[in-house]
Amino acid sequence: MKKIQYTELLKRLTAHKVDSMYLILGKENYLEQQIQEAFQKLVPEEEREMNVASYDMEVTPLGAALDDATSAPFFGERRIIFVKNPYFLTAERHKGGPVHDVDGLQAYLDRPVETSVLVFLASYEKLDGRKKIVKTLNNQAITIQIGNLNQNQVSQLVTAKLEENQYSIASEALEQLLFRTDSDLSKMMNELPKLMLYNVKERTIAVESVDALVSKSLDQNVFDLSNAVLQKNSKQAIDIYQSLITQQEQPLRINAVLVSQFRLLLQVKILQNQGSSQGDIAGTLKVHPYRVKLAMQTSRHFSMNDLTMGYTGLIDLDLQLKSTQKDPELLFELFLLQFVDQKIA
Repeated sequence: MKKIQYTELLKRLTAHKVDSMYLILGKENYLEQQIQEAFQKLVPEEEREMNVASYDMEVTPLGAALDDATSAPFFGERRIIFVKNPYFLTAERHKGGPVHDVDGLQAYLDRPVETSVLVFLASYEKLDGRKKIVKTLNNQAITIQIGNLNQNQVSQLVTAKLEENQYSIASEALEQLLFRTDSDLSKMMNELPKLMLYNVKERTIAVESVDALVSKSLDQNVFDLSNAVLQKNSKQAIDIYQSLITQQEQPLRINAVLVSQFRLLLQVKILQNQGSSQGDIAGTLKVHPYRVKLAMQTSRHFSMNDLTMGYTGLIDLDLQLKSTQKDPELLFELFLLQFVDQKIA
């Protein structure tokens, strides 16, 4: 298998160093879009309508893409053919849909056309390595893995994008951006234009900008809610809860995230008392490092007794939400009242 990194692929394509077959493996919308644009630029704009094509295997037979790949470029140097959703490379079973000429693809891979570039956009975690066609593709194609990016890889890509536009980002702002987008590269890249516009004079993105412009997810809102509960700030807790309900969040879902947050606080408290570092805790719990950092900052201000009572109270609230017809907001307020009065069993 010939593997290269995403950045190396872009360098090669920019220098017009092109192979005949590529396998883009993994799901990451932003990188996939960037890769498609880089391939399209290999063909002059005026030729793209005739010499760049995309085929979705969920609706179009593979034979159509192969016919295109075996055709000569139309008044140009090369053809680019994107093959999307090639589920026949996986263990997935699809009922209905087009019939795919996998044997024809096998024959093409053995003798590819020099003037065609075949790009498989396989948005899957893995392919079925037992299949002959997959083994051949792994041997013949240049493979670029774009899925399952870790936090450092995401941070580097975001920082590079900002530097490309003559911007920088404060470390705390980058941490907050990672947290608010759940380290999702596509979400982060979508947030950058407004962050850059907001800081067009300073050319540096500060944490205040992220706080002001990047919306909080349910997890982040529940983080604030859990802090309000632990601080026994009933008014703030009820206000946040009612705001989430107004945003059409389901009470069961809110409570499930609350339970998860209190569980995390308990786990972090226990591991921290055992001498574990932030990095060790993040690795053990398989949780975003910034979430662990915030949990460590929060848990040190509360006793094991407070965290345990909050957790058990929320478990009881979950059972009530599932087994009664009582108003969810009323049930939450009763839980809060019991917790503030320290009467949770």
